[in-house]
Amino acid sequence: MNDSERIDTRIDAGFGEDLDRAGGQAETIGNEETMPKDDTLATWAPASWRDRPAQHIPRDYPDLEKLGAVESQLATYPPLVFAGEARTLMARLGEVAQGKAFLLQGGDCAESFKEFHPNNIRDTFRLMLQMAVALTFAGRKPVVKVGRIAGQFAKPRSSPTETVAGVTLPSYRGDNINGMEFSAEARTPDPQRLMQAYMQSAATLNLLRAFAQGGYASLGNIHRWMLGFVDRSPAGERYRALASRITDAMEFMAACGITPESTPGLNSTDFYTSHEALLLGYEQAMTREDSTRPGEFYDTSAHMLWIGDRTRQLDHAHVEFCRGIRNPIGMKCGPSLEPDDMMRLIDALNPHDTPGRLTLIARFGADKVAAGLPKLVRRVQSEGRTVVWSSDPMHGNTEKAGNSGYKTRPFERILAEVGQFIDIVDAEGAHPGGVHLEMTGQNVTECTGGAEKISAADLSDRYHTHCDPRLNNEQALELAFLIAEKLAGAKT
Repeated sequence: MNDSERIDTRIDAGFGEDLDRAGGQAETIGNEETMPKDDTLATWAPASWRDRPAQHIPRDYPDLEKLGAVESQLATYPPLVFAGEARTLMARLGEVAQGKAFLLQGGDCAESFKEFHPNNIRDTFRLMLQMAVALTFAGRKPVVKVGRIAGQFAKPRSSPTETVAGVTLPSYRGDNINGMEFSAEARTPDPQRLMQAYMQSAATLNLLRAFAQGGYASLGNIHRWMLGFVDRSPAGERYRALASRITDAMEFMAACGITPESTPGLNSTDFYTSHEALLLGYEQAMTREDSTRPGEFYDTSAHMLWIGDRTRQLDHAHVEFCRGIRNPIGMKCGPSLEPDDMMRLIDALNPHDTPGRLTLIARFGADKVAAGLPKLVRRVQSEGRTVVWSSDPMHGNTEKAGNSGYKTRPFERILAEVGQFIDIVDAEGAHPGGVHLEMTGQNVTECTGGAEKISAADLSDRYHTHCDPRLNNEQALELAFLIAEKLAGAKT
């Protein structure tokens, strides 16, 4: 990095710190977790990943010079999030790791350009707020809300190519790389898609900030939406008791003078963004040095990044990149992960055991979690390491629905994995800290089951995902209520 580049990136990264202070958030800033100086990063740089093997990053761009030019241009663009916000999230996740809060992470499997619409953003945001209220009330803990949004475009694929009717083309890898249409033109990676992904992410974040702070996230609004779900759901009577207790609590608070009008905290919320750190050229371009803390780098494409189960090789590019950025980091943990390998990865990603730095996201499948998860939790506990344990009950429960060819995920298996996750982590003396869900605020038919009893025959009605099947709004809310029941039962 030359001198002019260093000056530019430090100005960009520090801008968020100035905004935080100007906004009167000094108390929040004071509670942020500060990661200690890390001597293992002496040889790290935002581009050091390029010297390592890199899985699931496309190599077939027809014009690498054009790709490099786009990445260089992105490096001059404003950050999407700020260093101070990422540090605040780390502090909140530190509370999750201590069992004082719960993590709700959810959103699209893969965002698309075609479905980019303010209503879709609004509906996913509203869904997460409704789920958070149910989880907060039942668990008696604040819920940290982190969306898979404003950057979740790229997806790893099991095969680099796809063959249809004897024609073989590159696989669809996400709208920031290539197109979903099965044609040679659409499937050719296009660097300009990175620019469109950046612009869409910026617009999405702008709207999310307005929703979170502009009154839309009022507790009164959320409660009315939730009562509507209880009235609509075929299983609504099961959840009416919990909804009624929330109503009673809100009426009591109002009688005491605690209303959104008198208490601004009831009229807004904190909301963070996340995505998989897969396309490292884009992530490098969005990485900035914090002007207030020289030598500290933040990936300003999102508040939180995670490493996938397919890209967590210790000596490969994705771990190399993520070990150097100061954002909170997640790591998917599947059936192939052994305790020794897990500990080596923990040492690389969080060598100083900073609370909130590392979230381990268990994604086994309902039929494998009992065999694979206990040994991982037990090892972390025996080593005295501080992590957030979260459950991804989606990826291990994907199957083909009969002869239809549709990928789906049975609701009952998703629920079963979450329930086992809570029991296992709790039995090992750790905190079952969160859930990580692929879901949408839209009324799609992609996952079978739930109170709506979506069948395999129903999948073709509204199957809109660009990649993997998502819980629809009713299924996601039902899951939140069922998790809330589980958490409440664990407290009795």
